Amino acid sequence: MSNGTAPSISGLSSSVGETVTLKGWLYNRRDSGKIRFLVLRDGSGYLQCVVVKKEVPEDVWESSGLLTQETSFEVTGVVREAPRQEGGVELGVTGLTVLSVCHDWPITPKEHGVDFLMSQRHLWLRSARQVAILKVRSEVESAIHDFYHSRGYTKIDSPILTPAACEGTSNLFETQYTEDEKAYLSQSGQLYLEPACAALGKVYCFGPTFRAEKSKTRRHLREFWMVEPEVAFMEIDGLLDLAEEFIKELTTRVLDRRKDDLKRLERDTTKLEATATRPFTRMTYREAIENLAGKGFPVKFGDDLGGDEETALTEGFDTPVLVTRYPSSIKAFYMQPDPADPEVALCVDVLAPEGYGELIGGSQRIHDHDLLLARIRQQELPIEAFQWYLDVRKYGTFPHSGFGMGLERFTAWMCGVPHLRECIPYPRMLYRIYP
Repeated sequence: MSNGTAPSISGLSSSVGETVTLKGWLYNRRDSGKIRFLVLRDGSGYLQCVVVKKEVPEDVWESSGLLTQETSFEVTGVVREAPRQEGGVELGVTGLTVLSVCHDWPITPKEHGVDFLMSQRHLWLRSARQVAILKVRSEVESAIHDFYHSRGYTKIDSPILTPAACEGTSNLFETQYTEDEKAYLSQSGQLYLEPACAALGKVYCFGPTFRAEKSKTRRHLREFWMVEPEVAFMEIDGLLDLAEEFIKELTTRVLDRRKDDLKRLERDTTKLEATATRPFTRMTYREAIENLAGKGFPVKFGDDLGGDEETALTEGFDTPVLVTRYPSSIKAFYMQPDPADPEVALCVDVLAPEGYGELIGGSQRIHDHDLLLARIRQQELPIEAFQWYLDVRKYGTFPHSGFGMGLERFTAWMCGVPHLRECIPYPRMLYRIYP
């Protein structure tokens, strides 16, 4: 290759007629008399390598016969056009060296139970489906950074160890910090972003987040990655626009750059295409309650909305639905009350279609010192642990807003995957921390 780097399968379409050497693993093999079809994978893609007995030395033919699934090998050959093959090319093999024969590969083509596959997660990652999901995840991560960097945001790395909870201590992982102090694994970087946006205007954090809630649903992990922007002087209407623009741009990026992976996942992209181009539906919580009551749900003002209710609210919509102004009584202490309707908070949940539930949760934050202090007392939170947070309202307070989005939930929706466990390399769930 002219650029001096080792060739990869993903770049071979520009090398037709050239002789290349590739290294990787056998994904599949099919023998047809005196021709062998080897599917090589190298992490960047899949390539059919054709070995014709009469066209290669005897040792090359014999070596190709030793290849079992996941055997690592090196192959040399001429790149040629093959419109029916993935990537539009294949390799006419001239040389082949076995690097390490794989014996007794445990994940065979037969059906395996989820528990078995999760216990073999370190190997299951090699399957085409898992590779496709992780490529989409990586694309979303890259798109997130590009979205905020292109708009002048500064990335802030919020701490993982915190002295207090963001939303109560019932679902926190606790650890001993010193002999006299306990610390908690972070639920959210939000509280630390708020002082930072007073310094830098527009900020975001993106990192691991931990929730110790005893949930076994398909929508929950105990360790996941979350992106959280926080913007000085932004109020609720600006936040709704930001959330919609954010989801549209990420969706457009996935559709544009990960077509092959979505195809491998057999993802119906119709609704994703609608999300990328159409305005999102917006409704208040009060309107949502009326909507659900009309569908037979026994919900009333003050009830939290569960997965079934969220799914019902998005029925009939091809795009996400923004539900705003939930009752303050069921939301976090830091959310700004609506001046026009003090029972509700200036907040939003963005619900994905197709039953994928809440993608984004956010709000305008309380910027009045005394009101925030009263809410902290009302929630019986330790004032001394939040004094630094109160200081933001004491020294030049300002309206500000932000939201959080879980990477795995967004990835699951993009991929059409029903459970979050496949959308993170090594899932941490209730009763599972291996491997």
